[in-house]
Amino acid sequence: MAKVLVGMSGGVDSSVSVFLLQQQGYEVSGVTLKLFDNEDIGIEDKEKTCCSLSDVQDARSVAAKLGCRHYVFNYSEWFMEDVVKKFATSYEEGRTPNPCIDCNRYIKFSRMLERARFLEFDYIATGHYAQIEKDPDSGRYLLKKGADVAKDQSYVLYTLTQEELSRTIFPLGTMTKSEIREIAEKQGFVNAKKKDSQDICFVKDGDYAGFLQNVMGIRSEPGHFIDKSGKEIGRHQGLIHYTVGQRKGLGQTFGKPVYVLSKNKKETQ
Repeated sequence: MAKVLVGMSGGVDSSVSVFLLQQQGYEVSGVTLKLFDNEDIGIEDKEKTCCSLSDVQDARSVAAKLGCRHYVFNYSEWFMEDVVKKFATSYEEGRTPNPCIDCNRYIKFSRMLERARFLEFDYIATGHYAQIEKDPDSGRYLLKKGADVAKDQSYVLYTLTQEELSRTIFPLGTMTKSEIREIAEKQGFVNAKKKDSQDICFVKDGDYAGFLQNVMGIRSEPGHFIDKSGKEIGRHQGLIHYTVGQRKGLGQTFGKPVYVLSKNKKETQ
């Protein structure tokens, strides 16, 4: 019987993934990755954000209900270096990074697969909405979109290597979110109605600028809004307060809808 180590965040998707894999005949164990302590990211409430005590308890509750082992691995040191600090540096440089991509690249797949091999598991699995297929002609593994277009997460998984794809299972790839919740409710999972996380896990209430300033100690000097003709049309609060494509929350009105097209750290004054 093949053995699978499933990343369990405490949410409904990863919980149902464990159940589905068991139904398919795999020997399944769950693991929750400890990525940070809330105090490290300026949050006093220990029940908020992922990696909270309640998330670990929810994952453990589901694992116990399904009769499988549950581990907790501490990757906080690597998460801070490879994800959080890189996010902060990129934002400071005027870029708009997606830390979920780096988390998948450096933590959730590479390091989890490394640990799975050590514990003699054949595969790892997560609750991502994506699919993996093997091309019969080339023999290469292909990453494809999940069937639920509204929940597809393949875009944050594009860095997965052939080795990682060959050893990874996405049990939810052909399913919809409504189907997942229905299964969780039928199984009586404690997290069946738990809300999906929307923002970056280590940023409180989606306040990126506040996180960068108050937690990472980054300061961003005010500068000018420049239109496409090169004309100054206003003052901004600093690059970390804006993202490319942003229209709302610019801090002033321009008489018509305008969007952030680019950011230039070298010419902020």
